[in-house]
Amino acid sequence: MRGTTTAIRGRTHLGIVLLFTVLAVVHTWPLATAPGRLSRNDNADTILNEWILAWDAHQLTHDPLHLFDANIFYPDPHALAYSESMILPGAVSIPLFYAGASPVLVYNLLLLAGMIASGWMATVLVSRWTGDLWAGLLSGTVCAFGALALTRLPHVQSQHREFLLLALLFFDAVLVFRRVRDAVGVAVALVLQALTSYYTLVFTGVALVVGLLVRPEAWLPPGTRRVRRLLGLATVLTIVIVAPTLLPYLEVGRVRDLSEVAQYSASWKDYLTTPSRLEYWLLSSRWTGTTGLFPGIVALALSVVAFATGAWRGVRVRMIAAIGLAGLVLSFGPQAPLYRLLYAWVPPLWGIRAAARFGTLTVLAVGLLAGYGLAAARAMWRRAWWLGPAIVLLANVESFAGPIVYTQAVEPSALYARLADAHAVAEFPFYPPDHIFHNAQYMLNTTRYWRPILNGYSGLVPDSYCVHYGAFEDFPSPTAIGALRAAGVTHVVVHYADQIAWNGEDSVERLQRTSALQLIASDGAIGIYSLSPEGRDLASNQR
Repeated sequence: MRGTTTAIRGRTHLGIVLLFTVLAVVHTWPLATAPGRLSRNDNADTILNEWILAWDAHQLTHDPLHLFDANIFYPDPHALAYSESMILPGAVSIPLFYAGASPVLVYNLLLLAGMIASGWMATVLVSRWTGDLWAGLLSGTVCAFGALALTRLPHVQSQHREFLLLALLFFDAVLVFRRVRDAVGVAVALVLQALTSYYTLVFTGVALVVGLLVRPEAWLPPGTRRVRRLLGLATVLTIVIVAPTLLPYLEVGRVRDLSEVAQYSASWKDYLTTPSRLEYWLLSSRWTGTTGLFPGIVALALSVVAFATGAWRGVRVRMIAAIGLAGLVLSFGPQAPLYRLLYAWVPPLWGIRAAARFGTLTVLAVGLLAGYGLAAARAMWRRAWWLGPAIVLLANVESFAGPIVYTQAVEPSALYARLADAHAVAEFPFYPPDHIFHNAQYMLNTTRYWRPILNGYSGLVPDSYCVHYGAFEDFPSPTAIGALRAAGVTHVVVHYADQIAWNGEDSVERLQRTSALQLIASDGAIGIYSLSPEGRDLASNQR
């Protein structure tokens, strides 16, 4: 079956983007009032992602061939591969950084851009497939501003779901129209997704495989050989282009154990969790999970309408529903037998820790199906011109979670510029591995000088960090000083109040009696010390 699509014209695209820009400002209010100062930096993941964007922008313009050799967790190679690389968002942010924007401002602008782009892309997809712009706007609202988006503000890459939706659009076009340009479009979407988020790349791969399985009539019969060739072309192009950015992850060789995945899998409560003012009062105040996956009452109701009115007979609806179901099952991780089976045979799953995020596919599917439901309702009640605007408005009111509480971002001290010639740096307190998230601010501090640092925070705790923690635990003892030298450290930064809180006041007092450390700058809150290659032993001083 060839199927039909309805194109959106240029001015309409502009109007959609402007609408979602306004909605993004409203749903994240008051972020737009001070995007350079307000942040979710109370969450270490936000700071981690701010640092990744800044590192990408810095390294892509200075030494792109060593992009993955990030300056954290020195001397580990490919340290960027401990987390999402976010190469595309980092590249896009280069002009912003060169214009003097702070990591916080860049992060917030990309956060809003992700919501806008995801809403626009969902609108385009559903509008083309249903021929109803209001249906598209409803799907765009659910996909861009639901619980999934508003509970994931610390993860800027998770807001950029536009490439997943774009891949679905081109994938369907390959099955229906069998054009080379659509196969190239699939590859482009997959590459852009890979350069944005590994997690969402895996989700996109799952969506396309499921879509293929539930539409066999488009590629199995003998007369559909061209479709198979086009999909093969898209696959080869994607692998060839993306492989260099995934090889560092293979070289790191860290595989997520199923027991770890189980800790970050979904429960039924997650599908009732939402930050929405209205929905929280109705649902989440009673059942609260750890991941916001509630798609919304309006979206669920209209999804039911879509099936009740016979939309399920369409191959696209069947595909969307299957993708949503696959996401639901996989989000429960090892609790679902299917996940354990796939884990054994599908290597990309080895890099997924938070299986709950597969719920992204479920939420997006419900959002797309809701658009079909609204299109069906508007087709039945053609005279009810107000129905489309009313439902879109209701969906936005339902999902509204503002005003959101943000923190004031802490800018790195200007003193860090004194470290521009350091060989390697260690900041204290050097937190224990189970509190490694406290190192996130240290990473942001390196944006002032971009030298190697032994501290770090990421999606995993490398063995080197555990070794260093054990060696530095009684800093500034002679043993710790010797270990710092052995690790190549030339400069030490001490946060006095935190060092006292974690290691006692005596640890700061002993700094004054440690001849191996020379204070070169201090603002009262932090002190920057140079570590001499041959300092006198602390024990001899104490004698």
